[in-house]
Amino acid sequence: MTRQMHFVSFLINSPMNHTVLSWSDPQDNRPDALTNVKVWQDLARTLERGCFDGIFFADTPGVFDRYRDSVEDAVRYGVCWPSHDPVVLLSALAAATEHLGLASTMSTSAYHPWTIVRQLSTVDCLSGGRVGWNVVTGHLRGEHRALGLDQLEHDRRYDRADEFMDVCYALWDSIGEGAILADRERGVFADPAKVRLLDHQGEFFRCNTVGPVLPSPQKRPVLFQAGTSGRGLRFGLTHADVVFAIEPNLPGMMRYMDTLKRTSAEMGITAPGVTFGIQPIVASTEEEAHRLHDTLVERMPLEACLARLSGTMGIDFSQFELDEPMQNMKTEASQGLLKAFTAVLGDKPFTLREVARRWGLSVGMPQIVGSPEQVADQIEHIWRETGCHGFNITPNIMAKSVEDFVDHVVPILQQRGVYRREYTGRTFRENLGLAPL
Repeated sequence: MTRQMHFVSFLINSPMNHTVLSWSDPQDNRPDALTNVKVWQDLARTLERGCFDGIFFADTPGVFDRYRDSVEDAVRYGVCWPSHDPVVLLSALAAATEHLGLASTMSTSAYHPWTIVRQLSTVDCLSGGRVGWNVVTGHLRGEHRALGLDQLEHDRRYDRADEFMDVCYALWDSIGEGAILADRERGVFADPAKVRLLDHQGEFFRCNTVGPVLPSPQKRPVLFQAGTSGRGLRFGLTHADVVFAIEPNLPGMMRYMDTLKRTSAEMGITAPGVTFGIQPIVASTEEEAHRLHDTLVERMPLEACLARLSGTMGIDFSQFELDEPMQNMKTEASQGLLKAFTAVLGDKPFTLREVARRWGLSVGMPQIVGSPEQVADQIEHIWRETGCHGFNITPNIMAKSVEDFVDHVVPILQQRGVYRREYTGRTFRENLGLAPL
């Protein structure tokens, strides 16, 4: 079968997705979506019309609180606040669609394994096997403060998450083949001999129970993970069905694919498929698309961009000079950011102001700006050059940018034979082209 690319819509259940102050555009319906589930259901139907594999909700539990050591700017500008629970949406979206996959981010720092298995697998079972879980370890200070938790250092978070996943797998595997009888005549629902009791006594978790939810047609939710390097990448390769990555440009994507393949070979495993985050900005002409891009940039308050950047990086950037070249800054924090953004901006001098605005626009994802034909060309080029599985596509103005992409870019890719015209699978796993469990 000819290889085809896969699309997942990359969203956040907050006033914005990944573009600061996008909610203030007169055509954006995100403020309505916060209080009206029908807005989300309409979006899901549009994505299904475009044959998207699924919706993928990122999440920002708590609130960004690093910039000026305050929540003020995040609250003032609606920078991922309020942060509504994406998991609650999944059942409503399942009821409005037939094929669309439904993935949500849930942090291993914020939940017990049993809770995540019960919540996600219930929707997975009800939807016929259409749920995914983006596994994160929870790095935001605001999340830990909201829950009253101490924050573990980076590698220990992944040690804890490995044990977390071991408990999840045991719960998913608890109900064996043929365990459910539902024999009305004998009054026997299940065969206890085929339901395994978990008795886990680990370093981080204790769990003594049986699986709480029936297996779905895909057995368990599809697992996503955004491993980047080192310990996080090894965690992603160990557990993920699909690895999600944000790289600023094609060379960065190529380097990531090389690192992924090299690390997976060292671990003796097959590398999972990769979806890269992108932000298409589509209009009828290239000039109009660039005007839209410029409007998005001009709308963003610098303080809002800095609140987002500070929260994500865990650094209060109010301490830094906005217009001094970052190459001149010698702090550990500034040097880390310098290394990350040299890949985006090259070796020319650049300032914190430039970095903050780029982060506020798309959190490091490349914008693909142009006419429908130009956007389709660039997406296909990235897909062919990297060999990636597909893309996590974040909208800018909701729902208009999603509708423009589905109505004008998707048909071009379908005509070229690189994107599906209809769904062929029943489950999220099947539509993503993943091997059965």
